[in-house]
Amino acid sequence: MEYNQRDTAVIVLKDGTVFYGKSVGIKGTAYGEICFNTGMTGYQEIFTDPSYYGQIMLSTTAHIGNYGVNVDEVDSDGIKIAGLVCKNFSYNHSRANSESDLFDYLDKHQLVAISDVDTRALTAYIRDNGAMNAVISTDGKPIDELRELVKEVPSMDGLELASKVSTKEAYFFGDENATYKVSALDFGIKTNILRCLAERDCYVKVFPYNSSYEELLAFNPDGIFLSNGPGDPSALGKLGVLPVVESILGGDLPVFGICLGHQLIGLSKGINTFKMFSGHRGVNHPILNTISGKGEITSQNHGFAVIKEDVLEHAEFEISHLHLNDGTVAGMQMKDKDVFSVQYHPESSPGPHDSRYLFDQFVSNMGKKE
Repeated sequence: MEYNQRDTAVIVLKDGTVFYGKSVGIKGTAYGEICFNTGMTGYQEIFTDPSYYGQIMLSTTAHIGNYGVNVDEVDSDGIKIAGLVCKNFSYNHSRANSESDLFDYLDKHQLVAISDVDTRALTAYIRDNGAMNAVISTDGKPIDELRELVKEVPSMDGLELASKVSTKEAYFFGDENATYKVSALDFGIKTNILRCLAERDCYVKVFPYNSSYEELLAFNPDGIFLSNGPGDPSALGKLGVLPVVESILGGDLPVFGICLGHQLIGLSKGINTFKMFSGHRGVNHPILNTISGKGEITSQNHGFAVIKEDVLEHAEFEISHLHLNDGTVAGMQMKDKDVFSVQYHPESSPGPHDSRYLFDQFVSNMGKKE
């Protein structure tokens, strides 16, 4: 598709600021909170990550689509982002094992995408002014109409989204003859998390977000996993999730939480969360393991975090990991139980594998119960 044949497209931020680009070729209007990811690879995993549900993804890397798509690189049952903004969109791909090009993949899901945007300027604007709601349009809607539309987009602060992406029915993953059985509470679980558990001799039963503690225990698990997911963690309190998490922590099974699961562990014990200014999204975030003293380069995707002071003042918890860029809590653990959680994504999909030892730690904790 030639550049001059494509329609002009617009991005309208909640504060009224407008950025222009070109339509990738899929007509429509999309809305959500706009956020940026600094990862240079792994776009398919990012697009299918349920934690991004309801968000417009701004990619800071120069090229999107140059290596096509592959079924092994999806992290859910389909695209979860609300829209895409990028600099250069490649309609052709050059990787031998790609199954199709990115345009066909986006077109199949009717995902509105805009390219030829000054993504450096837009990213800098978000960094200066914070993550905010936006509308992107490729179908010629007037700017004034889009400015009115973006006012109606619900704020991510207080928005419950986990129920939108959680499984409706429980399902199994892995080898039923595996050594360990894990009950996983699904708030938007990534497929690669399940792969990491299965690779470590775990048979996982994935439960809907609103499952009871008794249902989790009925699987007779050796450990319980609390998954990642989208939206404001505090909003899940209205759906009765926190008492279930509190019951889980009150038991004697090993527990591992990632991202939203990490935040819910905190909330269930009176450790509050807050919405970050622009969040952490990328694959090169530096973390310090305060227990081992070692550093890690990590994959991250979150716009909320637990309040550091609440963890420091809590008698049952200690900080296990710190984000070295801004000092926010990246991990915590209970002092007298095999319960730990991290804010980032050790399944590294995409990203470096520095933190996959956390899955080994979870399995080791389950091994103590034998």
